[in-house]
Amino acid sequence: MGPAQARYSRRVGRVIVVGSINVDFTVHTVRLPRAGETVTGGTFQRSGGGKGANQAVAAARVGAAVTFIGAVGQDDIGNAALAELKAERVDTSRCHRFADAATGVALIVVDASGDNQIAVASGANRAFRDWAVAEAVSGLAIATGDVLITNLELEDDAVQFAMVWAATHGATVMLNPAPARVFDRSALGTRPILTPNQQEATRLTGTTDPEAAARALQDETRAPVIITLGANGALLLDADGHATTIAALSVATLDATGAGDALNGILAAELAAGSPMELAVRRAVAGASLSTLKPGARAGMPTREQIDHALGADRRGQ
Repeated sequence: MGPAQARYSRRVGRVIVVGSINVDFTVHTVRLPRAGETVTGGTFQRSGGGKGANQAVAAARVGAAVTFIGAVGQDDIGNAALAELKAERVDTSRCHRFADAATGVALIVVDASGDNQIAVASGANRAFRDWAVAEAVSGLAIATGDVLITNLELEDDAVQFAMVWAATHGATVMLNPAPARVFDRSALGTRPILTPNQQEATRLTGTTDPEAAARALQDETRAPVIITLGANGALLLDADGHATTIAALSVATLDATGAGDALNGILAAELAAGSPMELAVRRAVAGASLSTLKPGARAGMPTREQIDHALGADRRGQ
């Protein structure tokens, strides 16, 4: 392990998530509808969602101490969303409650193969700006061993403030640049670990080759890049520029909703616990695979013991 890579290991800290929180309304159907088409005969499920909240749950499930910073409305949906996070042992004491913005919701359709379509009404997530993040983190101690993770379901100024705040205090910064959109790339000056999926990486770089995309992104961040590849696992480009493809577990996928969030949350937890980068990614990829075995974004997110067992069984099967 080179000196640059050592920066991301041998530390014990906590995970701070500055991100979105939604309530997901999911319909499972035989197939996804085409434009203008109604597909009937589905089943309905309501569950907690939002990339930030999902990532917080994933990190907490594997044993990390997690502080979630986000926003909900002063409504019943928001009350339930925060209660669900608290039940997962996620600290929500610094979340903002807006009187004039509703809690975010996501409408999700999942087909029989696990593919999905998602539409989001951002609500309080869009109202959660840099000033609100500044209020939320005021007085919050952050140390070198901590990992901050954020995503693009918040507005740019909120993301930028969170990343600069964490980097200034020497913490590791992770940016999950999802959903894919144009954003203020000056935030990349904080040297974040980027975790796009393949489509997001292509949009950011203009290339469809994962390794070429990872190298282009690393030219901007000077930090590790992980490009998630769905059922094909993930590509890790470490801080020394070495590329490694890490295979996913072979599982019978039921619902891929939230798999990327599981990977991000588990990766942040592993890094905060001091795991070397490649091991952290390997465990995160395994956890993401396991998360697809149950419907909904959070239901299948695994514990540390479940990941240990799955990786042990995977090695025995080789």
